[in-house]
Amino acid sequence: MSQKISRAVIPAAGLGTRLLPATKSQPKEMLPIVDRPAIQYVVEEAISSGIEDILIITGRGKRSLEDHFDYSIELESVLAAKDADHVIDALRKIAEGADIFFIRQKEPKGLGHAVNCAHKHIGKEPFAVMLGDDIFLSEPPALQQMIELYQRRPGVIIAIQEVPADQTRLYGIVSGEALTQDVFQVSDLIEKPDADKAPSNLAIVGRYIFPPEIFQALQQTTAGSGGEIQLTDAIRKLRGEVPIYGYRFLGKRYDIGSRLSYLTTNIELALQRPELRDDLLVFLKDLIGEKLPTSLT
Repeated sequence: MSQKISRAVIPAAGLGTRLLPATKSQPKEMLPIVDRPAIQYVVEEAISSGIEDILIITGRGKRSLEDHFDYSIELESVLAAKDADHVIDALRKIAEGADIFFIRQKEPKGLGHAVNCAHKHIGKEPFAVMLGDDIFLSEPPALQQMIELYQRRPGVIIAIQEVPADQTRLYGIVSGEALTQDVFQVSDLIEKPDADKAPSNLAIVGRYIFPPEIFQALQQTTAGSGGEIQLTDAIRKLRGEVPIYGYRFLGKRYDIGSRLSYLTTNIELALQRPELRDDLLVFLKDLIGEKLPTSLT
């Protein structure tokens, strides 16, 4: 019988070099998407999926992450004087949705190393991993979909999506057999292969569920691509020990890791806000001097 998934780890220690100079003194996870920092979308997805305990892996210069998920008594006092109780309630909700803990990754040794930093906190329970710069929007939440799959098929669950052939070098890529339209039995995983060496175009993206065995695999994993401890390499070690499933989630993923994707994510999510949509559409139409595609009108 599978155990309940109530804990999530959010690695947020990366340097965000693709978004410099904006990330020189501000974590990329704190960059605003419309009016919320990116990581807040991730935390809200976790809470909506039934997660009760969240561990955020940070690094030097990322104290603002801790401050964001804490109370701000001084700010609340100013807002109270302006009778802005509804704003205070919204700010408090950020800090009260789950128990949120923080630990530092003291050296930038890669995603696998960051996840292994959670070992003592997680112990011997299954848990979720959610990348702090990947936003998933769906109903039900993507992580909830994966948790429900885990209840039926305990093992490693990896969110996957199709990517263009020229982008396989940016992702871990899986191969395997389709069990259903959306569930794949993974037979192999390769970290960032060139297009001619990629076994498929199914890329690992931003959400995982792991049994506790992943920690032993991580401790046995040496530095791989980029001189870092790759999470994909550790998952590969679990082949034959626990089932590994790729899940093609229902919904949309937004990656804010590059300048273009960050800008397009802001525009698309702003267009989903009723109070912003009409005025933003007028602005965009005036800016480009022609009608937008029918899908946006």
